[in-house]
Amino acid sequence: MAIASASLLSLDSHVSSASSLHRSPHRARPFSRRKSWLLVRARNKKTNSLSVIEAKISTDDVSEEDIVIVGAGIAGLATAVSLQRLGVRSLVLEQAESLRTGGTSLTLFKNGWRVLDAIGVGSDLRSQFLEIQGMVVKSDDGRELRSFTFKDEDESQEVRAVERKILLETLAIKLPSAAVQFSSGLARMERRENGKMLLELVDGTRLLAKIVIGCDGIRSPVAKWMGFSEPRYVGHCAFRGLGFYANGQPFEPRVNYVYGRGLRAGYVPVSPTKVYWFICFNSPSPGPKTIDPSVLKKQAKELVKNWPSELLNLIDLTPDETISKTPLVDRWLWPAISPPPSTGTTVLVGDAWHPMTPNLGQGACCALEDAVVLARKLANAINSGPTSVEDAMQSYGIERWPRVFPLTVRANLVGSLLQWENPVVCSFRNNVVIPKLVRLGPILEHTNFECEPSLKRQTSEVPKQQ
Repeated sequence: MAIASASLLSLDSHVSSASSLHRSPHRARPFSRRKSWLLVRARNKKTNSLSVIEAKISTDDVSEEDIVIVGAGIAGLATAVSLQRLGVRSLVLEQAESLRTGGTSLTLFKNGWRVLDAIGVGSDLRSQFLEIQGMVVKSDDGRELRSFTFKDEDESQEVRAVERKILLETLAIKLPSAAVQFSSGLARMERRENGKMLLELVDGTRLLAKIVIGCDGIRSPVAKWMGFSEPRYVGHCAFRGLGFYANGQPFEPRVNYVYGRGLRAGYVPVSPTKVYWFICFNSPSPGPKTIDPSVLKKQAKELVKNWPSELLNLIDLTPDETISKTPLVDRWLWPAISPPPSTGTTVLVGDAWHPMTPNLGQGACCALEDAVVLARKLANAINSGPTSVEDAMQSYGIERWPRVFPLTVRANLVGSLLQWENPVVCSFRNNVVIPKLVRLGPILEHTNFECEPSLKRQTSEVPKQQ
């Protein structure tokens, strides 16, 4: 399926006035540190112990937070918004200086849209992006092999390519400004005897967290601390870009795929002026990292120089800041071998737990699913004590593993099949498998996901740990 596009934070004792959430079109006010629950409870008692507590925190330079979410990507922001709608506060830590709004777009199917509706941002996004009606598959010589209409296969299906930048900004603006803090790389984690996690940031800042939610991507420091292996390179890389047509893009609202030998490409309209594209190619190793956009464009065009001209024109019309080249990776969560997604009150969400190749367009959708499932389980357990919170996290893992592990394997296998190089096999694929055997309905069954709206309730705090 579609190639979809698819950390940590600053807790300085004195937050710089330059640290603010970059939102479009206006910049939010600077963030300030929230008071820890310990200080709030002491003030409520109105005792002299307040000054003693404040002095201890100042001396030790350790603040306390109920829930810390590491990473302000799609998974982290969606988890924070989901928790907030259920009345649970969290603090999101992001290692970058602002939202990481680079990159292109990602394809969201109906399961992703159901989550976005549940957390109150679906309607904000729909108005900005085209609904994709179907897909067409072509060979590298321009011959059409097969076409599908999504509604014919599944009347409830909804597909739109969404700019990553706008998705992140739409999620972030639903949070209080002080809920996200930037410029805070995570340097070290340590579990204390009372079960709380001590987080030490790159700048030396330390804080204690009752709950840590790792949403820090495929190279997650939280996942590494929990014993997960590095994601595995699957043998192919992808160029990606977002073409811009100032006078309006010329394409019908459908996904376009072009299959060659060990090489494939795709493009899909995102909005009236923007079109997302990718080129996926076999490579024995990821190769050196290249960020020079002129070099990337040249390499991408060289791969498909004899392919339909509309793809080459699309690459030419791609702004430099949107083009990238990345190796594709995944991690298979083998039962009884891979670590569970939670340990104590630390848990993983999205790519930090289950990075998958983008061949089904489900990386972002699954991260959104994770966010609402975990948020609902935590909100239900939040007033029952640490044991109940740990049970909620274990329940999350039990529920989500049968969903994400098969999708990770399936995405990998689909990519491997589509990257065939043997000319006989490719001919059989193009002349028999795609025109006569492929059915879109069964392929999209994984987009079925039920998601109830997240309802607001009175804000809650994580109970005190002894």
